[in-house]
Amino acid sequence: YNGVGEMKRYVLGIDQSTQGTKALLFDREGALLCRTDLPHEQIIDERGWVEHNPDEIYKNTIQAVKNLVEKAGIDKEEIAVLGISNQRETAMVWDRKTGLPVYNAVVWQCARGEKICERLAQDPAVPEMVRQRTGLQLSPYFSAAKIAWVLENVEGAREKNEAGTLGCGTMDSWLVYKLTKGERFQTDYSNASRTQLFDLHTLQWSEEICRIFGIPMECLPTVCDSNSLFGMTDLDGFLPEKVPIHSAMGDSHAALFGQGCHSRGMIKTTYGTGSSIMMNTGESCIASRHGLATSLAWGIDGKVNYVLEGNINYTGAVITWLKDDLQLIQSPDETEAAAKAANPQDRTVLVPAFSGLSAPYWNDEAKGMLYGMTRATGRKEIIRAALDSITLQIQAVLD
Repeated sequence: YNGVGEMKRYVLGIDQSTQGTKALLFDREGALLCRTDLPHEQIIDERGWVEHNPDEIYKNTIQAVKNLVEKAGIDKEEIAVLGISNQRETAMVWDRKTGLPVYNAVVWQCARGEKICERLAQDPAVPEMVRQRTGLQLSPYFSAAKIAWVLENVEGAREKNEAGTLGCGTMDSWLVYKLTKGERFQTDYSNASRTQLFDLHTLQWSEEICRIFGIPMECLPTVCDSNSLFGMTDLDGFLPEKVPIHSAMGDSHAALFGQGCHSRGMIKTTYGTGSSIMMNTGESCIASRHGLATSLAWGIDGKVNYVLEGNINYTGAVITWLKDDLQLIQSPDETEAAAKAANPQDRTVLVPAFSGLSAPYWNDEAKGMLYGMTRATGRKEIIRAALDSITLQIQAVLD
Protein backbone atom coordinates (compact mmCIF):
# COMPACT_ATOMS: atom_id res chain seq x y z
CA TYR A 1 0.00 0.00 0.00
CA ASN A 2 1.06 3.60 -0.52
CA GLY A 3 0.85 6.36 2.05
CA VAL A 4 -2.85 7.01 1.51
CA GLY A 5 -3.93 3.38 1.88
CA GLU A 6 -4.29 2.54 -1.82
CA MET A 7 -2.77 -0.57 -3.37
CA LYS A 8 0.46 -0.01 -5.27
CA ARG A 9 0.02 -0.51 -8.99
CA TYR A 10 3.19 -1.89 -10.53
CA VAL A 11 5.45 -4.95 -10.57
CA LEU A 12 9.09 -4.40 -11.54
CA GLY A 13 11.03 -7.09 -13.41
CA ILE A 14 14.80 -7.27 -13.90
CA ASP A 15 16.11 -9.63 -16.58
CA GLN A 16 19.89 -9.72 -16.30
CA SER A 17 20.91 -11.52 -19.48
CA THR A 18 24.15 -12.26 -21.32
CA GLN A 19 24.07 -9.27 -23.66
CA GLY A 20 22.48 -6.71 -21.36
CA THR A 21 20.05 -5.87 -18.58
CA LYS A 22 16.34 -5.28 -19.10
CA ALA A 23 13.95 -3.49 -16.77
CA LEU A 24 10.27 -4.28 -17.28
CA LEU A 25 7.13 -2.73 -15.83
CA PHE A 26 3.94 -4.76 -15.37
CA ASP A 27 0.50 -3.90 -14.06
CA ARG A 28 -1.45 -5.96 -11.51
CA GLU A 29 -2.86 -8.18 -14.28
CA GLY A 30 0.61 -9.00 -15.60
CA ALA A 31 0.43 -6.86 -18.76
CA LEU A 32 3.79 -5.47 -19.90
CA LEU A 33 3.58 -1.67 -19.88
CA CYS A 34 7.15 -0.57 -20.61
CA ARG A 35 10.69 -1.88 -21.12
CA THR A 36 14.21 -0.43 -21.18
CA ASP A 37 17.52 -2.11 -22.06
CA LEU A 38 21.17 -1.41 -21.30
CA PRO A 39 23.97 -3.46 -22.91
CA HIS A 40 27.21 -4.28 -21.13
CA GLU A 41 30.67 -5.02 -22.46
CA GLN A 42 31.53 -8.53 -23.69
CA ILE A 43 35.13 -8.99 -22.55
CA ILE A 44 36.62 -11.60 -24.90
CA ASP A 45 40.33 -12.39 -25.23
CA GLU A 46 42.32 -14.13 -27.94
CA ARG A 47 41.60 -17.55 -26.37
CA GLY A 48 37.87 -17.00 -26.65
CA TRP A 49 37.47 -16.64 -22.87
CA VAL A 50 34.41 -14.53 -22.03
CA GLU A 51 33.93 -12.26 -19.00
CA HIS A 52 31.56 -9.54 -17.75
CA ASN A 53 32.28 -6.69 -15.38
CA PRO A 54 29.95 -7.36 -12.40
CA ASP A 55 30.08 -3.75 -11.20
CA GLU A 56 28.98 -2.56 -14.65
CA ILE A 57 26.10 -5.04 -14.57
CA TYR A 58 24.93 -3.85 -11.15
CA LYS A 59 25.16 -0.16 -12.15
CA ASN A 60 23.22 -0.96 -15.34
CA THR A 61 20.55 -2.70 -13.26
CA ILE A 62 19.95 0.46 -11.23
CA GLN A 63 20.15 2.74 -14.27
CA ALA A 64 17.79 0.57 -16.34
CA VAL A 65 15.13 0.95 -13.61
CA LYS A 66 15.66 4.72 -13.51
CA ASN A 67 15.31 4.87 -17.29
CA LEU A 68 12.17 2.73 -17.10
CA VAL A 69 10.45 4.96 -14.56
CA GLU A 70 11.26 8.04 -16.66
CA LYS A 71 10.15 6.43 -19.93
CA ALA A 72 6.91 5.10 -18.45
CA GLY A 73 6.18 8.38 -16.69
CA ILE A 74 5.03 6.67 -13.50
CA ASP A 75 5.32 7.55 -9.82
CA LYS A 76 8.08 5.32 -8.47
CA GLU A 77 6.21 5.16 -5.16
CA GLU A 78 3.68 2.95 -6.97
CA ILE A 79 6.21 0.08 -7.46
CA ALA A 80 5.14 -2.75 -5.16
CA VAL A 81 7.58 -5.61 -5.72
CA LEU A 82 10.63 -6.74 -7.69
CA GLY A 83 11.40 -10.03 -9.44
CA ILE A 84 14.71 -11.14 -11.01
CA SER A 85 15.62 -13.50 -13.83
CA ASN A 86 19.25 -13.98 -14.76
CA GLN A 87 21.75 -15.47 -17.17
CA ARG A 88 22.62 -18.91 -15.84
CA GLU A 89 25.93 -20.69 -15.09
CA THR A 90 27.85 -17.39 -15.25
CA ALA A 91 29.95 -17.52 -12.09
CA MET A 92 30.79 -14.77 -9.60
CA VAL A 93 33.31 -14.73 -6.76
CA TRP A 94 33.40 -11.73 -4.43
CA ASP A 95 34.40 -10.54 -0.97
CA ARG A 96 31.22 -10.34 1.10
CA LYS A 97 32.92 -8.08 3.63
CA THR A 98 33.81 -5.33 1.15
CA GLY A 99 31.28 -6.11 -1.59
CA LEU A 100 34.08 -6.10 -4.18
CA PRO A 101 34.45 -8.76 -6.89
CA VAL A 102 37.54 -10.94 -6.62
CA TYR A 103 37.49 -11.26 -10.41
CA ASN A 104 35.20 -10.52 -13.35
CA ALA A 105 32.14 -12.74 -13.82
CA VAL A 106 33.12 -15.81 -15.88
CA VAL A 107 30.40 -16.17 -18.50
CA TRP A 108 28.55 -19.43 -19.24
CA GLN A 109 30.01 -19.47 -22.78
CA CYS A 110 33.58 -19.53 -21.41
CA ALA A 111 35.43 -22.86 -21.51
CA ARG A 112 38.38 -21.87 -19.31
CA GLY A 113 37.54 -24.62 -16.81
CA GLU A 114 38.25 -27.31 -19.42
CA LYS A 115 41.58 -28.38 -17.90
CA ILE A 116 39.97 -28.66 -14.47
CA CYS A 117 37.29 -30.99 -15.84
CA GLU A 118 39.93 -33.05 -17.67
CA ARG A 119 41.89 -33.38 -14.43
CA LEU A 120 38.84 -34.56 -12.51
CA ALA A 121 37.90 -37.01 -15.27
CA GLN A 122 41.20 -38.85 -14.80
CA ASP A 123 39.33 -40.68 -12.07
CA PRO A 124 36.82 -42.61 -14.22
CA ALA A 125 34.27 -42.71 -11.39
CA VAL A 126 33.97 -38.92 -11.13
CA PRO A 127 32.07 -38.03 -14.35
CA GLU A 128 29.34 -40.58 -13.68
CA MET A 129 29.06 -39.62 -10.01
CA VAL A 130 28.72 -35.96 -10.97
CA ARG A 131 26.10 -36.77 -13.62
CA GLN A 132 24.02 -38.97 -11.31
CA ARG A 133 23.94 -36.45 -8.47
CA THR A 134 23.69 -33.16 -10.35
CA GLY A 135 22.00 -34.30 -13.60
CA LEU A 136 24.77 -32.56 -15.58
CA GLN A 137 27.63 -33.83 -17.72
CA LEU A 138 31.03 -32.93 -16.27
CA SER A 139 31.75 -29.82 -18.33
CA PRO A 140 33.35 -26.35 -18.12
CA TYR A 141 29.95 -25.00 -19.29
CA PHE A 142 28.64 -25.07 -15.71
CA SER A 143 29.54 -22.82 -12.78
CA ALA A 144 31.61 -25.28 -10.73
CA ALA A 145 34.66 -25.38 -13.02
CA LYS A 146 34.50 -21.59 -13.48
CA ILE A 147 34.49 -20.95 -9.72
CA ALA A 148 37.28 -23.50 -9.27
CA TRP A 149 39.33 -21.70 -11.94
CA VAL A 150 39.00 -18.38 -10.08
CA LEU A 151 39.98 -19.95 -6.76
CA GLU A 152 42.99 -21.65 -8.35
CA ASN A 153 44.22 -18.78 -10.50
CA VAL A 154 43.27 -15.42 -8.97
CA GLU A 155 45.68 -14.08 -6.38
CA GLY A 156 44.09 -13.52 -2.99
CA ALA A 157 40.96 -15.59 -3.61
CA ARG A 158 41.94 -18.42 -1.27
CA GLU A 159 42.99 -15.95 1.44
CA LYS A 160 39.54 -14.35 1.42
CA ASN A 161 38.05 -17.80 1.85
CA GLU A 162 40.30 -18.44 4.86
CA ALA A 163 39.07 -15.15 6.31
CA GLY A 164 35.50 -16.40 5.89
CA THR A 165 34.37 -13.54 3.65
CA LEU A 166 34.29 -15.21 0.23
CA GLY A 167 31.03 -15.49 -1.71
CA CYS A 168 30.69 -17.79 -4.73
CA GLY A 169 27.53 -17.91 -6.78
CA THR A 170 25.55 -17.17 -9.89
CA MET A 171 24.44 -13.74 -11.08
CA ASP A 172 21.18 -13.78 -9.11
CA SER A 173 23.04 -14.21 -5.81
CA TRP A 174 25.32 -11.26 -6.70
CA LEU A 175 22.38 -9.01 -7.54
CA VAL A 176 20.45 -10.01 -4.41
CA TYR A 177 23.54 -9.37 -2.29
CA LYS A 178 24.11 -5.93 -3.85
CA LEU A 179 20.44 -4.88 -3.89
CA THR A 180 20.05 -5.75 -0.20
CA LYS A 181 23.37 -4.07 0.71
CA GLY A 182 24.89 -7.37 1.77
CA GLU A 183 22.03 -8.48 4.00
CA ARG A 184 21.04 -11.49 1.89
CA PHE A 185 23.22 -14.19 0.30
CA GLN A 186 20.66 -16.44 -1.40
CA THR A 187 19.90 -18.29 -4.62
CA ASP A 188 16.96 -20.35 -5.81
CA TYR A 189 16.61 -24.01 -6.82
CA SER A 190 16.73 -23.30 -10.56
CA ASN A 191 20.04 -21.47 -10.39
CA ALA A 192 21.58 -23.83 -7.84
CA SER A 193 20.79 -26.82 -10.07
CA ARG A 194 22.90 -25.30 -12.90
CA THR A 195 26.10 -24.92 -10.88
CA GLN A 196 27.06 -28.64 -11.01
CA LEU A 197 27.45 -28.48 -7.21
CA PHE A 198 23.84 -29.20 -6.19
CA ASP A 199 22.44 -32.68 -5.47
CA LEU A 200 19.07 -33.01 -7.22
CA HIS A 201 18.01 -35.83 -4.93
CA THR A 202 18.86 -34.39 -1.50
CA LEU A 203 18.13 -30.79 -2.64
CA GLN A 204 21.33 -29.62 -0.94
CA TRP A 205 24.84 -28.62 -1.95
CA SER A 206 26.87 -31.81 -2.46
CA GLU A 207 29.72 -31.93 0.03
CA GLU A 208 31.65 -34.47 -2.06
CA ILE A 209 31.34 -32.60 -5.35
CA CYS A 210 32.27 -29.30 -3.71
CA ARG A 211 35.34 -31.04 -2.28
CA ILE A 212 36.55 -32.47 -5.61
CA PHE A 213 36.20 -29.04 -7.25
CA GLY A 214 37.95 -27.40 -4.27
CA ILE A 215 35.02 -25.09 -3.52
CA PRO A 216 34.26 -24.55 0.20
CA MET A 217 30.57 -25.12 0.96
CA GLU A 218 30.49 -22.17 3.37
CA CYS A 219 31.14 -19.86 0.40
CA LEU A 220 27.91 -20.87 -1.34
CA PRO A 221 24.54 -19.11 -0.91
CA THR A 222 21.49 -20.40 0.92
CA VAL A 223 19.15 -22.18 -1.52
CA CYS A 224 15.50 -21.08 -1.38
CA ASP A 225 12.22 -21.54 -3.21
CA SER A 226 12.03 -19.47 -6.38
CA ASN A 227 9.15 -17.40 -4.94
CA SER A 228 10.85 -16.75 -1.58
CA LEU A 229 11.44 -13.33 -0.06
CA PHE A 230 14.98 -12.47 -1.16
CA GLY A 231 15.18 -9.39 1.05
CA MET A 232 14.21 -5.75 0.65
CA THR A 233 15.72 -3.09 -1.61
CA ASP A 234 15.39 0.60 -2.36
CA LEU A 235 17.58 0.26 -5.50
CA ASP A 236 20.48 2.25 -4.07
CA GLY A 237 18.17 4.93 -2.67
CA PHE A 238 16.18 5.44 -5.89
CA LEU A 239 12.91 4.27 -4.34
CA PRO A 240 11.45 6.27 -1.45
CA GLU A 241 11.00 3.11 0.58
CA LYS A 242 12.20 -0.49 0.28
CA VAL A 243 10.20 -3.05 -1.69
CA PRO A 244 10.47 -6.86 -1.45
CA ILE A 245 12.41 -9.01 -3.92
CA HIS A 246 9.95 -11.87 -4.26
CA SER A 247 11.38 -13.98 -7.06
CA ALA A 248 14.73 -15.05 -8.48
CA MET A 249 14.98 -17.62 -11.27
CA GLY A 250 17.37 -18.62 -13.99
CA ASP A 251 16.14 -17.05 -17.21
CA SER A 252 15.37 -20.31 -19.02
CA HIS A 253 13.37 -21.60 -16.07
CA ALA A 254 11.53 -18.30 -15.78
CA ALA A 255 10.74 -18.58 -19.51
CA LEU A 256 9.36 -22.09 -18.99
CA PHE A 257 7.09 -20.76 -16.25
CA GLY A 258 6.20 -17.59 -18.16
CA GLN A 259 5.26 -19.57 -21.29
CA GLY A 260 2.78 -21.53 -19.20
CA CYS A 261 4.65 -24.86 -19.24
CA HIS A 262 3.53 -25.70 -15.72
CA SER A 263 2.71 -29.38 -16.23
CA ARG A 264 4.63 -32.51 -17.15
CA GLY A 265 5.50 -32.94 -20.83
CA MET A 266 5.31 -29.29 -21.89
CA ILE A 267 8.33 -27.92 -23.81
CA LYS A 268 9.62 -24.46 -24.71
CA THR A 269 12.55 -23.18 -26.73
CA THR A 270 14.07 -19.78 -26.04
CA TYR A 271 16.17 -17.83 -28.53
CA GLY A 272 18.77 -15.53 -27.02
CA THR A 273 22.56 -15.49 -27.10
CA GLY A 274 22.22 -19.25 -26.89
CA SER A 275 19.15 -21.44 -26.73
CA SER A 276 17.51 -23.61 -24.13
CA ILE A 277 15.13 -26.39 -25.11
CA MET A 278 13.44 -27.42 -21.86
CA MET A 279 10.75 -29.96 -20.95
CA ASN A 280 8.88 -29.95 -17.64
CA THR A 281 9.01 -33.52 -16.23
CA GLY A 282 6.93 -32.71 -13.16
CA GLU A 283 8.04 -34.30 -9.90
CA SER A 284 10.06 -36.98 -11.74
CA CYS A 285 13.84 -36.62 -11.81
CA ILE A 286 14.59 -38.31 -15.15
CA ALA A 287 18.19 -39.05 -16.18
CA SER A 288 18.90 -38.60 -19.90
CA ARG A 289 20.75 -41.29 -21.86
CA HIS A 290 21.17 -39.01 -24.87
CA GLY A 291 23.21 -35.99 -23.79
CA LEU A 292 20.52 -33.85 -22.18
CA ALA A 293 20.75 -32.29 -18.73
CA THR A 294 18.42 -32.88 -15.81
CA SER A 295 17.79 -29.82 -13.63
CA LEU A 296 15.26 -28.31 -11.29
CA ALA A 297 12.59 -26.21 -12.99
CA TRP A 298 11.83 -24.26 -9.82
CA GLY A 299 10.82 -24.58 -6.23
CA ILE A 300 7.48 -22.99 -5.36
CA ASP A 301 5.87 -23.11 -1.92
CA GLY A 302 8.06 -26.01 -0.84
CA LYS A 303 7.51 -28.18 -3.94
CA VAL A 304 10.03 -28.68 -6.76
CA ASN A 305 9.57 -29.58 -10.43
CA TYR A 306 12.27 -31.12 -12.62
CA VAL A 307 13.19 -30.57 -16.27
CA LEU A 308 15.10 -32.19 -19.10
CA GLU A 309 17.08 -29.61 -21.07
CA GLY A 310 19.40 -29.22 -24.00
CA ASN A 311 21.58 -26.10 -24.07
CA ILE A 312 23.15 -24.58 -27.17
CA ASN A 313 25.96 -22.05 -26.85
CA TYR A 314 25.55 -20.15 -30.11
CA THR A 315 22.18 -19.22 -31.62
CA GLY A 316 21.55 -15.47 -31.40
CA ALA A 317 25.30 -15.07 -30.86
CA VAL A 318 25.80 -16.43 -34.40
CA ILE A 319 24.04 -13.31 -35.69
CA THR A 320 26.29 -11.14 -33.49
CA TRP A 321 29.27 -12.95 -35.06
CA LEU A 322 27.99 -12.19 -38.57
CA LYS A 323 27.59 -8.52 -37.65
CA ASP A 324 30.54 -7.69 -35.40
CA ASP A 325 33.25 -10.13 -36.49
CA LEU A 326 32.60 -10.96 -40.14
CA GLN A 327 30.84 -7.61 -40.79
CA LEU A 328 28.57 -9.29 -43.32
CA ILE A 329 25.55 -7.41 -41.97
CA GLN A 330 24.97 -4.08 -40.26
CA SER A 331 21.78 -5.16 -38.50
CA PRO A 332 20.12 -8.50 -37.66
CA ASP A 333 17.14 -7.29 -39.71
CA GLU A 334 19.14 -7.91 -42.89
CA THR A 335 19.44 -11.66 -42.41
CA GLU A 336 15.98 -12.71 -43.61
CA ALA A 337 16.15 -11.00 -46.99
CA ALA A 338 19.71 -12.22 -47.58
CA ALA A 339 18.81 -15.82 -46.74
CA LYS A 340 15.77 -15.74 -49.04
CA ALA A 341 17.93 -14.40 -51.87
CA ALA A 342 20.64 -17.05 -51.40
CA ASN A 343 21.24 -19.67 -54.11
CA PRO A 344 18.82 -22.54 -53.27
CA GLN A 345 21.31 -25.04 -54.71
CA ASP A 346 24.06 -23.99 -52.30
CA ARG A 347 24.60 -26.55 -49.55
CA THR A 348 26.97 -24.63 -47.28
CA VAL A 349 26.67 -25.61 -43.61
CA LEU A 350 27.93 -23.66 -40.60
CA VAL A 351 28.87 -25.52 -37.41
CA PRO A 352 29.13 -22.69 -34.80
CA ALA A 353 31.31 -24.62 -32.35
CA PHE A 354 33.16 -21.45 -31.30
CA SER A 355 33.51 -22.75 -27.74
CA GLY A 356 32.97 -26.45 -28.40
CA LEU A 357 29.59 -28.14 -28.80
CA SER A 358 27.17 -28.52 -25.92
CA ALA A 359 23.96 -30.63 -25.99
CA PRO A 360 23.57 -33.26 -27.20
CA TYR A 361 27.23 -33.74 -28.17
CA TRP A 362 29.26 -32.34 -25.21
CA ASN A 363 32.46 -32.07 -27.24
CA ASP A 364 34.71 -29.36 -25.81
CA GLU A 365 37.33 -30.00 -28.51
CA ALA A 366 34.99 -29.30 -31.44
CA LYS A 367 35.85 -26.26 -33.57
CA GLY A 368 33.62 -24.10 -35.72
CA MET A 369 33.63 -24.61 -39.48
CA LEU A 370 31.98 -23.68 -42.75
CA TYR A 371 31.56 -26.82 -44.85
CA GLY A 372 30.38 -27.45 -48.39
CA MET A 373 31.30 -24.12 -50.01
CA THR A 374 31.79 -23.79 -53.74
CA ARG A 375 33.24 -20.94 -55.79
CA ALA A 376 29.73 -19.56 -56.04
CA THR A 377 29.23 -19.38 -52.26
CA GLY A 378 29.03 -15.77 -51.13
CA ARG A 379 27.68 -13.45 -48.48
CA LYS A 380 24.02 -14.45 -48.79
CA GLU A 381 24.79 -18.16 -48.66
CA ILE A 382 26.91 -17.77 -45.53
CA ILE A 383 24.14 -15.75 -43.85
CA ARG A 384 21.61 -18.46 -44.68
CA ALA A 385 23.97 -21.12 -43.32
CA ALA A 386 24.21 -19.12 -40.11
CA LEU A 387 20.41 -19.00 -39.74
CA ASP A 388 20.16 -22.70 -40.61
CA SER A 389 22.71 -23.52 -37.90
CA ILE A 390 20.27 -22.28 -35.26
CA THR A 391 17.48 -24.54 -36.54
CA LEU A 392 19.72 -27.57 -37.01
CA GLN A 393 21.17 -27.39 -33.49
CA ILE A 394 17.69 -27.16 -31.96
CA GLN A 395 16.47 -30.06 -34.11
CA ALA A 396 19.36 -32.18 -32.80
CA VAL A 397 18.28 -31.55 -29.23
CA LEU A 398 14.62 -32.29 -30.00
CA ASP A 399 15.61 -35.55 -31.71
